[in-house]
Amino acid sequence: MKNGFLKVCTLSPALRVADCAYNTQETIAAMQEAAQDGAALAVFPELGLTGYTCSDLFLQQPLLDAAEQGLRDILRASETLELVAVVGLPVRVDGALYNCAAVVCHGALLGLVPKTHLPNYAEFYELRHFTPAPAETRSVTLCGASVPFGTDLLFRCREMPDFCLGVEICEDLWAPLPPSTRHALAGATVLANLSASDETVGKAEYRRQLVGQQSARLLSAYLYADAGHGESTTDMVFAAHDLICENGALLAEAKPFGTGRAEAVLDLGRMQCERRRSTTFCPNAAGHTTVPFSMPLHETALTRPVSPTPFVPSDAAARAERCELILEIQADGLAKRLEHAHARTAVLGISGGLDSCLALLVAVRAMKRLQRPMQDILAVTMPCFGTTKRTRSNAEILCQELGVQFTEISITNTVRSHFADIGQSESVLDVTFENGQARVRTLELMDLANRTGGLVVGTGDLSELALGWATYNGDHMSMYGVNAGVPKTLVRHIVRYEADTAQSLALRRVLLDILDTPVSPELLPATETGEIAQQTESLVGPYELHDFYLYYVLRFGFGPEKIYRLAQAAFAGKYPAETLLHWLKNFYRRFFIQQFKRSCLPDGPKVGSVTLSPRGDWRMPSDACAAVWQAELDRLEAR
Repeated sequence: MKNGFLKVCTLSPALRVADCAYNTQETIAAMQEAAQDGAALAVFPELGLTGYTCSDLFLQQPLLDAAEQGLRDILRASETLELVAVVGLPVRVDGALYNCAAVVCHGALLGLVPKTHLPNYAEFYELRHFTPAPAETRSVTLCGASVPFGTDLLFRCREMPDFCLGVEICEDLWAPLPPSTRHALAGATVLANLSASDETVGKAEYRRQLVGQQSARLLSAYLYADAGHGESTTDMVFAAHDLICENGALLAEAKPFGTGRAEAVLDLGRMQCERRRSTTFCPNAAGHTTVPFSMPLHETALTRPVSPTPFVPSDAAARAERCELILEIQADGLAKRLEHAHARTAVLGISGGLDSCLALLVAVRAMKRLQRPMQDILAVTMPCFGTTKRTRSNAEILCQELGVQFTEISITNTVRSHFADIGQSESVLDVTFENGQARVRTLELMDLANRTGGLVVGTGDLSELALGWATYNGDHMSMYGVNAGVPKTLVRHIVRYEADTAQSLALRRVLLDILDTPVSPELLPATETGEIAQQTESLVGPYELHDFYLYYVLRFGFGPEKIYRLAQAAFAGKYPAETLLHWLKNFYRRFFIQQFKRSCLPDGPKVGSVTLSPRGDWRMPSDACAAVWQAELDRLEAR
């Protein structure tokens, strides 16, 4: 339960129709097993203590008495379990019979939630036996205790306030305005549905979509426990199709006619972050009653999958589809900007590296979209002290294969003249030595664009902007930054996608060699053997780690402790814990001190859910203090 993680399960044990004692023992056994496995919440099917298909037996007092006794036994069994259980049974209140969910924890009956929408069509005829939920919440006596009874009940954990449970029953979800909508707006992060949905052709997929969409609309987790084997087959068959969804994503599923058990670890902190970000999610707790309960916090084993590349789909087909979409977004944005500016040329620096390669591929697509010749693209290589033969050659071959103009401007003499102007020794390989080259390159591009009536296309990517790995007013600046919304890990996959779909073998070969080239700004002299001496990831850290940190910092606002834990799960066996923490500290340090570069970025298209444009998703003062985050990092380091 720490860090917002909560293990939950849906359970559909086999039952016997109208055999409450048997069904109760099966439910207790399932509860005990769930608690032993570390689950904090277990949801059972609709009318699970009696069976949903009892029909007119629901009008028999012995059955109702047996169901109440079953609930007493469950309460007694729950006393020693660190578990909230939600079970279904018929309940008598003031001469009427209600189809209810009973919420149980530590031997206490926290509340009863009656079903609101009773189906009375097709094979369903619940109005024959049950009364719809009353409008008001009240107290009733059951199992010797006074308990709240009503639809507008929320059950919130004192030790983990993000764990707030709302309950509805079967048809409630299928209605035009489900009670869970009100529950979520009132604060429920976890929604439980006790169901008895019979199985018919095509219904499973519809049920899956319904649960997923409701969890997405309500920015919540949704647990759906379905009746299964043992229900009467006189008219229907039930398949125990259990589902657990979180914000539209299917986390776990018990396939129809399968095990009747689904379990997952929820991330409730993620849900709360989504709600804070969404200004159309308008909380309204009016009319709801909150019932508190206690459950000690413990470490939840993180069994939910944590992708080491959150920006990159793991499925090859989905990855290719995303790459194509991003290229189309980038190209369309650039095409609009070229068209609006009446630019005669698109000017960009081509280094033989990944980022400039992607920017050039985007420019080619933009010109095709505008039905303009590739010669309207002016690609410029600007060799200096650190340029290697490999990158220079790849830049030229790439331009030849794409049919764009290729120009070489050696900036060595200009840089030396500039160094002389400011008194910089060429033998001092400091930040001035590096940045002087980058700013001269930008000067050449800007003036060349002016001379040709063009527009300078920026090449820097999202990851570099996050770390500030760009020279201020050097490669940091352009007239339109096409890669500004694309993280480095995704840049690599997009270039590979272009290599896989290349129309010539030569183009494929050069793209693959660019992919194999170490990432470097090439601002320091090459080695004696002509190899790249300055490798970015040895200085700032692995981009796969920084992209991982960036995703969870910006997308969900998680703190260092939670991100560190997620990283340990995602990169288990690849990086030791101390390495993950080292680069996490480095990420936060650079992210805060480099904000001034992000405050004056050129325009560029947003391609995903995370962007650093000051006119888009992310705004922060350049002189913000990082003390709160640093203190949390210090605590992690001290452990």
